Amino acid sequence: MQDDSLWRGLRPEARKKLDIRNYSAPAVEQRIATEGLEAGAAVANERVLKEAGAWIPGVELIFRHVHPQRHRGLFSELGREGQGRLGEIGLWPKQWAAAKMFAGSSKGFHIHPPHIPEGTTAPEWFAKLFLAEEPDYSLRRYDLEQWDVMYFLQGRLDLTLCDERDSMPRRVMRLFIDGDDRKGTNNIAVVIPPGVSHALRAEGSEDLLMVYGTSTTFDPAAEGRIASRIEELPYPPDWAAYIREN
Repeated sequence: MQDDSLWRGLRPEARKKLDIRNYSAPAVEQRIATEGLEAGAAVANERVLKEAGAWIPGVELIFRHVHPQRHRGLFSELGREGQGRLGEIGLWPKQWAAAKMFAGSSKGFHIHPPHIPEGTTAPEWFAKLFLAEEPDYSLRRYDLEQWDVMYFLQGRLDLTLCDERDSMPRRVMRLFIDGDDRKGTNNIAVVIPPGVSHALRAEGSEDLLMVYGTSTTFDPAAEGRIASRIEELPYPPDWAAYIREN
């Protein structure tokens, strides 16, 4: 509620429309699901977010060291096979790719199907994989379902994740990740499990360069699209009308 005495110099019609922005900071578990968190802040608050039920099970955020090479540029690693966090969870991609997103462009939500073994249900399987007190990473069938691991060399990413796995709470994580050209705590690699939809937006005025690996080789049938019309670039109405002319 605005202070009417403060705004008495405005016309009554304008005062009725007036709104005041709330600058107080919500708790991190609220921010990550709405306005988003810097990726480094999410890593620093990982325990708090998990205890609050705000972390999507299976998602990994891995800090990456970027090393300046004076007068030459930068050097960084994602990881080494069998070492670090990727080694702990037993994930090493079978296929690598790179992509460039123009500044301000987006990749709409896409999702990969989780593998459910014969003789079990999705709720039973997900509970076994992700809800056990001591997770057994050897149960994961990386060879039968697509897990993504991605990191960024240039630009700034606005990444949204949404858990769509059957029986799992529908959590949302929104993260802001910096490319290696912006050395700092937001140089983060992301591991995304199947069944978690993800959308990417290149924030700011700089193109985004990304490298990503997949636990399986690309299968078009396993690339589901949800709310991805943002990728379309329709003709202006007069162009479309002209093209449709006989």
